[in-house]
Amino acid sequence: MQPASHQNISAHNKYVIGLMSGTSLDGLDICLCRFVHTEGQWSFEIVEGITIDYSHKIKQQLINSKNFTGEQLWRFHCDYGKWIGKQVHQFMQSIKVHISLIGSHGHTVFHNPQNGYTAQIGHGAYIAAETGIPCVCDFRSGDIAHGGQGAPLVPIGDELLFSEYHFCINLGGIANISFSDNQQRVAYDICPANMAINLIANRMGFDMDKDGTIAKSGTVDNELLNSLNQIAFYKQKGAKSLGREWFEEVFEPIIKAKVLTPENTIRTIYEHIAIQISLSTNHKPTGNILVTGGGANNKFLIKLISKKCTGQVIVPSPLIVDYKEALIFGFLAILYQNKIASCLSSATGARMNSIGGCLYF
Repeated sequence: MQPASHQNISAHNKYVIGLMSGTSLDGLDICLCRFVHTEGQWSFEIVEGITIDYSHKIKQQLINSKNFTGEQLWRFHCDYGKWIGKQVHQFMQSIKVHISLIGSHGHTVFHNPQNGYTAQIGHGAYIAAETGIPCVCDFRSGDIAHGGQGAPLVPIGDELLFSEYHFCINLGGIANISFSDNQQRVAYDICPANMAINLIANRMGFDMDKDGTIAKSGTVDNELLNSLNQIAFYKQKGAKSLGREWFEEVFEPIIKAKVLTPENTIRTIYEHIAIQISLSTNHKPTGNILVTGGGANNKFLIKLISKKCTGQVIVPSPLIVDYKEALIFGFLAILYQNKIASCLSSATGARMNSIGGCLYF
């Protein structure tokens, strides 16, 4: 599919804000980006990006939101959307350009496509109200209604904005991948990444394992490694996605069942991540691999991945590493505005391509 060939695209020089909150709970990413469409090609510029750290209160609310009553969750959905809108409004005070649109991923509370539902909170109506800018949000629900996974949604951005790379990998809470195969964009979640690493680091009193310092002090436990590599999800073919529910029900119990030092546990997790990524890329032995997301800043993890992957691992500029996902959700808002399909059935397993998102003024 080549949506960029559509005529009369309204994106000659559009400034958009993209918003992202990932499963690793690092904070709210705000990305000011510019998109240009000329002669059937897209180009972009990340003008500025910031990450707003979550207060302890908001972080705990996000963690506990899966256990809220229906009324509590809906209230928090609105309150969190209002909070996001206020952060964006504050960010905009120093911006001199006209911003035409906001694309917001929201924060995932539930993701259960097998049972036909997903939920990303942070009400777009409140973001639009606080900023005075139209907001596109809830990008996943439409694809799930069409029988898809509702994820991953980044592949359309990889296809149209990062086509010079054979593979695009995001190392967030979950590692995911997209690549072109037989003129179709293929994509899926690979395995837990920062979600698993941070779990062990948090137990040790750290927010994260900066540069892999903890992992470097441990050794691989082959029994745990084999158990992780035998997880049934990895044998599934076609479109597939992961969520926190799966992580807590499947991945965590395997880790808890093996009594190891935290250092050896986290080192084994690193090895597992690198192996699973190599299995997803080594069928193109000379392909270049773009790696972004928070995990791309982890020097030890990148070193392990580079050793196991036959292709060249490329870590781009810090702005792209940190804000590529927010950038692409801004891009999805532009695609929505131009009635261009952004949810690719080849990536999500849906019955058809569809235009993802809901617009609030």
